[in-house]
Amino acid sequence: MTNNKVRIVLAKVGLDGHDRGIKVVARALRDAGFHVIYAGLWQTPEAVVRAVADEDADWLGLSLLSGAHMTLVPRVLEQLERAGLGHVGVIVGGTIPREDIPKLLERGVARVFGPGTALAEIVAFLRGREDRADA
Repeated sequence: MTNNKVRIVLAKVGLDGHDRGIKVVARALRDAGFHVIYAGLWQTPEAVVRAVADEDADWLGLSLLSGAHMTLVPRVLEQLERAGLGHVGVIVGGTIPREDIPKLLERGVARVFGPGTALAEIVAFLRGREDRADA
């Protein structure tokens, strides 16, 4: 029997220790039928990419509140490419200034979700992009 659930790794990269939001998102995605793997706090880009590979994830969700998004997200994207995981979709959540969102999208992030985003919006986005799991 095969499990066709979309697999998503959620992680906090860098020194940001605030994880309430990502835990709420993890539960919402789990309740919506996604297979969620929470990699935890204080992850390095390399550790996150290793988790994506180990878990055979379709998506990676990064949460950043530290202001280091323009350094850490590009490093994660670069590591994904190096590992042959460029097909994995990447979403970002947290306190990302509006002017940085287009820069992250240009680098390959599929979507940025800011504070206060309705959980249903995140679920709907991922459901609309479930075809990534077949890529």
